[in-house]
Amino acid sequence: MLELPPLVDHHCHGVLRGDLGIGSFEAFLSESDAPAAPGTSFFDTQTGFAVRRWCPPLLGLDPHAAPARYLARRRELGAYEAGRRLLGDTGIGMFLVDTGLPGDLTGPEELARTAGGRSREIVRLEHLAERVADTSGGAASFVTDLAQALHGAARTAAGFKSVAAYRYGLGLAPEPPTAPEVLRAAGQWLTGRRPAGRLTHPVLLRHLLWSAVTTGLPLQLHTGFGDPDLRLDRADPLLLTDFVKATAGRGCDLVLLHGYPYHRGAGYLAAVFPHVYADMGLALTHTGARARDVLAEMLELTPFGKLLFSTDGYGLPELYVVGTRLFRTALGELLGAWVREGAWSRADARRVAGLIAAGNARRVYDL
Repeated sequence: MLELPPLVDHHCHGVLRGDLGIGSFEAFLSESDAPAAPGTSFFDTQTGFAVRRWCPPLLGLDPHAAPARYLARRRELGAYEAGRRLLGDTGIGMFLVDTGLPGDLTGPEELARTAGGRSREIVRLEHLAERVADTSGGAASFVTDLAQALHGAARTAAGFKSVAAYRYGLGLAPEPPTAPEVLRAAGQWLTGRRPAGRLTHPVLLRHLLWSAVTTGLPLQLHTGFGDPDLRLDRADPLLLTDFVKATAGRGCDLVLLHGYPYHRGAGYLAAVFPHVYADMGLALTHTGARARDVLAEMLELTPFGKLLFSTDGYGLPELYVVGTRLFRTALGELLGAWVREGAWSRADARRVAGLIAAGNARRVYDL
């Protein structure tokens, strides 16, 4: 494997604090919300095989240990000790944590402390707006309170994130909505909304995106692969082209997360627009033994100063291990082959590896 600096995981989530049975554990190995095919489990996936390849040795077992044996050993150690061993192996020095998911998850500081690293928060726009709506009165107070909440979050967060791809799709009108449009949309959404009701109104989603742009902080955008709550055809990053053009020169970097299977499109946008960056997180974790091929496709067009590492780790510390091991292995094999072929120099390979692993994220998020 390549020698890399401490990794910057620029997009991840907390991990669960308690022990898990085999059913609840394996649910985190897939984006599906349905059971696995009869006679199989979600361990029978590239992600499941990668967990069994890389994680058992960290808990004192042989690679490819059977799922039942692995989970028994995990329970013997306890959730905290298993998490400490797993996260401590990742080599991640900085976690940028999206705190917008529900559940008994570790916060940014607790996650980083377990791994021996540091952390910053990424604020999920839709989650922030929903929290504001739960405590605001009518439309006018919601709009005012939301502006104040966004301003407050911008003082401490490393960046913002949007899941508009889930809530509506990426084919939103590219221009910022007017103040009367926002007020009218807020009234429509709030009417009949129950507490914790999800924000799906396209005008308010656009308002959130543009509000984040005006802060000058990086804005992460989910694109591509996700759970069935998402229409994949509406998550193609190329649907953002007009929004990308509209935000050029505004001082806000856009980071296109995941992308798969549209990752080449994300690479294209990063190649032609100065303020656009691409990410590989979920793509490598779910392609497993094929991660090298996916990474090679991302490096076809993506400028080497525009690609960022992440794990998109969520729920299981194992997903951090898988994300980092697949990244290190895929990048090492890929760049090593190009050096042997004479296409790259060894010095350039080391420099580019450092950029993707940490340097690009440190620059984008001003770490």
